[in-house]
Amino acid sequence: MIVRRSAAVLAATVAIGTALAPAAVAEGVSPSPSPSIPSGLYGTTDPTYDGVWRQSLALLAQHTVGVKPAAKAVDWLAGQQCATGAFPAYRADATAKCDAKTMVDTNNTAAAVQALTALGGHDDATGRAVSWLKSVQNKDGGWGYTAGGASDANSTSVVIGALAAAGEKPGNVKSGNVKSGEGKSPYDVLVKLSIACDTKTDDAGGFAYQPDKRGKLAANADATAAAVLGSLGKGFVTTAAKPQSYGHICANEGKLTPDLAARNGASYLYNALLKVPYLKSAMPGAKDQPDYGNTADAVVALAAGGYGKYTKRPLAWLEKNSGAWAAQAGPAAYAQLIFAARATGTDPRDFGGADLVKQLNATGPAVRSYTYTATTPERHKNDDKADDKGDGKGDGKGFGVWWTVGVCLVAGIGIGFLISARKKQPQP
Repeated sequence: MIVRRSAAVLAATVAIGTALAPAAVAEGVSPSPSPSIPSGLYGTTDPTYDGVWRQSLALLAQHTVGVKPAAKAVDWLAGQQCATGAFPAYRADATAKCDAKTMVDTNNTAAAVQALTALGGHDDATGRAVSWLKSVQNKDGGWGYTAGGASDANSTSVVIGALAAAGEKPGNVKSGNVKSGEGKSPYDVLVKLSIACDTKTDDAGGFAYQPDKRGKLAANADATAAAVLGSLGKGFVTTAAKPQSYGHICANEGKLTPDLAARNGASYLYNALLKVPYLKSAMPGAKDQPDYGNTADAVVALAAGGYGKYTKRPLAWLEKNSGAWAAQAGPAAYAQLIFAARATGTDPRDFGGADLVKQLNATGPAVRSYTYTATTPERHKNDDKADDKGDGKGDGKGFGVWWTVGVCLVAGIGIGFLISARKKQPQP
């Protein structure tokens, strides 16, 4: 799906260095007043375009670090699902039936599957969501943002992550059980979107979001970070893989396999981070800006592909510079940083001196509990007690207080991993 944004949204997005949520406002359409924020929802910005997305990432990140979120936060996410199994970005009235006007999509559905599967106890909901995702798989084996839309690297990759989390095998070429009616797998799409190493440009090894109108491929880092994980059959949450023995060289070694495409994608990300330790984002008419979310996603992709030693510089840059961005962008941004910390074995409770877990939990309802492990720093063991009263105010040490951010966008913000590629995708 081609997304056009208003000039105001473009400017605001550039200013904070993050991407809009799925399905941004069409050019020339005035935004509606911000709805009231449900008590179970994370973040304080308008959830119309990213409610399910930011909630899914927040809950998944919490689960990753041993936090048990408030029941109403989980219930809110589960309640957004339509009877078909699909999820929209946001439904203000979850008691009303979804209809033809309810804008469901693959990205929010896949994100919700990853979160609800990790949390457990939602087999019926995730089963219906997976069935819906399979039902809208394109003939070429991939997925677009909306059902029937042309396949793209980002959507295909996030769906792969969801299917893998739910126990499917999209990441196994030989025994994969997720294929289109024409016998195509999601990997067929990703391999076709991988740019050959012998290309005499900086695009070598990267992934394109989609081909342009002429069928040409142009790499961008966001699509590449997503597709590296997708090609490896991994979702948002991963740990560092065994170090690769062949360095960061993009290589043509006979038939291009998903694993080799992922390796080449990691090579592209390495080169993109070589001069400066962060990726850049640019909007039409604007100067390049640091892309914090995409940099975090690149760290995850490099670590997952066995290139953990190349994550040190961008991770250190994020630890030093991402604080203001995350505070403005909100729950999904904190989640992305937590995913990067996990993938590199970094303590998210001491991320450049910041406690990402506490900051994330402060954006939503008070958590129920925190499971401390042997690796939990001693200084944190008295932090973050759940609010027994359930009023969101905590006990003086809790997560219930959301510190106000002086940013107001048309759409909720904090996406990076999937949707920021749309600013560079082919235009009609």
